[in-house]
Amino acid sequence: MHRRMLTLPAALVLLTAVACGESASSGKGGGELNMGIAVANISLNFAHEMVLGAESAASHAGDVNFKAVGPPNTDGPAEVQLFQNLTTRAKDGIVLENLDPPIFTRPAAQAVDKGIPIVALDTSPTDGSKVTFYVGNDNYALGELMAKEALKKLGDDPKGEVAIGVPNPGTPVLDNRAKGIADTFEKEAPNVKIVGPFQTYSDPGQNYSSWSSQVNAHPNALAFLGVGDADSYNLAKIKKAKNGKWLTAGFDVDPKTLDAVKDGSNFVTIDPQHFLKGYLSTAMLIESVREKDGKLPDGWFLSPGGVVDSSNIDEIITRQKSAKAAYDWYKPTIDKLLGDQEGQMHPLKDAR
Repeated sequence: MHRRMLTLPAALVLLTAVACGESASSGKGGGELNMGIAVANISLNFAHEMVLGAESAASHAGDVNFKAVGPPNTDGPAEVQLFQNLTTRAKDGIVLENLDPPIFTRPAAQAVDKGIPIVALDTSPTDGSKVTFYVGNDNYALGELMAKEALKKLGDDPKGEVAIGVPNPGTPVLDNRAKGIADTFEKEAPNVKIVGPFQTYSDPGQNYSSWSSQVNAHPNALAFLGVGDADSYNLAKIKKAKNGKWLTAGFDVDPKTLDAVKDGSNFVTIDPQHFLKGYLSTAMLIESVREKDGKLPDGWFLSPGGVVDSSNIDEIITRQKSAKAAYDWYKPTIDKLLGDQEGQMHPLKDAR
C-alpha cells in the first residue's frame, strides 16, 4: 500500500551492510569508517525507523561502511551477542539501542575500553557502561502529552478508570512514559482511577492477548493507553472488534497505527520521532570521529517528539512513504538541532 514504509522480513537479523559513498567529504579523519547500529527488535517499527535514520545519516556523511543488527524478537541476550559481534567490525563507532540496559553494562564497557565510541540511543546507559553520551526523548514529557490529549477528549472532571500498559516493565523509556501519564491524571483529573501499568509485551501476539484481557477485566474504563509500538494498533483492533466506546491510543508510527488514527479508532498516537533520533545519533557519532578524534559529548542530547492526530495524519502518512520523504520532512529540524548541539545538551542524570 502507498502508505507503507520499507519493510523487512521478521526473521531478518542482519539488516544492512552497506558502503555509503556519496560525494560528501570524509572530514579530517579521512578514509572509510566502519560503523553500525544495534537495536532491540528488528521486526518492530520503532527500531526500523531508527535504522533508517541512522543509514540516512551515514549515507549523507559519505565513506561510511554501516551495518545494522538486531534480533527478530525482543531478546536482550540475543542482542548482546549481535552487539558483541558488531564490535569486531564496526571499530570506528556504534549506536546502541536496547530495552534491557543492565545486561549491556559490561559489553558496552568492554567496547569503550577497546576504543570504540558508543552512543546510547533511546535508552539511557547505565553508570558502569562507560557510555557517557545519550540521544533520546524526554519520555516522561511524552507521557504527559498523551494524558493531556486524552483529557481533551474526556472533558471536565472525568470519573472512571484509565488503564495503562507497558510492554517491557523495567525499561526506563517505557516506565517514564507510563509515569508521565499516571502523574498527569492524578494532578489534573483526581476522580480518574489509574489501573496498571500492566505488562503488555512487545510481541504483537502476546500484546493483543494481554490487552484483550484488560479490556475484558475493565469493560467500563474511560481509556486504554499503551506506551509501546504494538499497543497502538492492537488496541485499535480490539476496539473495532468490540465496538468499544472507550478511548484508545499508544505510541509510534507503525503503518497500522497510522491507519487507526486515520480512521478515528485511536484518537492520537504519540510520535517519538525515531527516524530523527537515529539520524542525529549517527551524524554526531561520525562528526566526533572525523572532527574530534572520537571524543563524544558528555550528557543527554534531547530529541523532540510530537502528537499525530486527525489534523496532521495525512502529512505524517506522506512522511512515512520512504526514508527520503522522512529525511526531507525532518531536515529543518535536523539542521536546527545539529547547528545548536550545546543547546540540546542536559546532564545525563536528568534523562527520563
